[in-house]
Amino acid sequence: MTLPMIIGMIMLMTFGLVDTFFISMLGTDELAAISFTFPVTFTIISLNIGLGIGTSAVIARLLGANLHEQAKETATGALMLAFVLAIVLAVIGVVSLEPIFSLMGASKELMVHIKDYMYVWYAAGVFLAMPMVGNSVLRAAGDTKTPSYIMAFGGLVNVVLDPLLIFGWGPFPALGIKGAAIATLIAWAIGLFYIIYLLAIKRQLMQARLLNWLELKRSCGGILKIGLPAAGANMLTPIATGVVTAIVATYGSVAVAAWGVGGRLESIASIVVLSLSMSLPPFISQNLGANKLARVQQAFTLCIKFVIVWQLFIYALVALGAGYIATIFTDDPQVASIIKLFLLIVPLGYGLQGVIILTNSSFNAMHLPMSALALSILRLFVVFVPFAYIGSYLYALNGLFIAAVLANFLVAIVAFIWFRKVVDKQVTLVKLSEKVS
Repeated sequence: MTLPMIIGMIMLMTFGLVDTFFISMLGTDELAAISFTFPVTFTIISLNIGLGIGTSAVIARLLGANLHEQAKETATGALMLAFVLAIVLAVIGVVSLEPIFSLMGASKELMVHIKDYMYVWYAAGVFLAMPMVGNSVLRAAGDTKTPSYIMAFGGLVNVVLDPLLIFGWGPFPALGIKGAAIATLIAWAIGLFYIIYLLAIKRQLMQARLLNWLELKRSCGGILKIGLPAAGANMLTPIATGVVTAIVATYGSVAVAAWGVGGRLESIASIVVLSLSMSLPPFISQNLGANKLARVQQAFTLCIKFVIVWQLFIYALVALGAGYIATIFTDDPQVASIIKLFLLIVPLGYGLQGVIILTNSSFNAMHLPMSALALSILRLFVVFVPFAYIGSYLYALNGLFIAAVLANFLVAIVAFIWFRKVVDKQVTLVKLSEKVS
């Protein structure tokens, strides 16, 4: 289940880099404008991810319990909910666009480009939300190949349309940064129409009709119960990262540049963990629905062992090539030196960070979203940010990087023990209910 997700994410990341490359060719102002949009678009995407997590957890559990009609109703309700929330967010985004981006520090010159991009992107958000939720329905049914194909195909369409609409190649008008947003809208719209056809007609994983109010309320309750805390947990990460970046900024722009490169490399080095965090939850939720908790325990433990060994292998590769990797991203010897230091220390904790990520997604799969949210708060604000500050204060950047590894180590131990106790408690409850029956 994980391998197709890895391929899909690699393709999507690659296409995302190409998308940024085309925009950068327009000029510095356009590139700066698109950079300002990232926090806003990431926040909206985080909400959609949270909704997808809730959808996957609820439907997978229903399928595991052989409640197929309820699963179909829930899938239909999830897509309707995604549509309504996307429209509400788009309206709020358009109305508040200028105040929000002015507060972020965007100049009047950049605001022109931001408006060109974001007005279209907010409209495209409707076509983003529903495929993300639809892909969660497919993953809940055990299909990770199709969502990967949809992700990859959407990225490919976006890349093909980008130069045509941005620069006006052939019969197309040159639309600049607005063209990039339109390309994204078209790519997501194609994905939406295909996934609706797939779910409603070909796979029959949803009902080919709109739900009434009572049905919608019934199907969305469980999704929101898990989805809203999951969305909140996702949005905590950029906040904590921003705080630590401010700490790094006290060492100058070269440190920030190196930290930024390290962050980009982290997402690539952790791609297997991120993919596994999307394939493990449906497996857990289905087995939870079938009361096969021994399989939940077995799968969780196996994945934990795997990510630790895998990420140690990745660390060895990164550490050996640290000097070469640093020179790829910069010609500045100071920046290269800090990047190398980062790569020799921080990736040592990626396996431990993987334990935390998988535990977090497993809590959501077990229908314990508040435990997942609490783990995120513990990791980011109780341990990571304070450790980073203390490490920086005592031993400068070396201390900050080492503190990041120590923070992951401590929270990984807590996360593993916590989840094992949760599953053991569920096993005891199942045994008691069986005795009573």
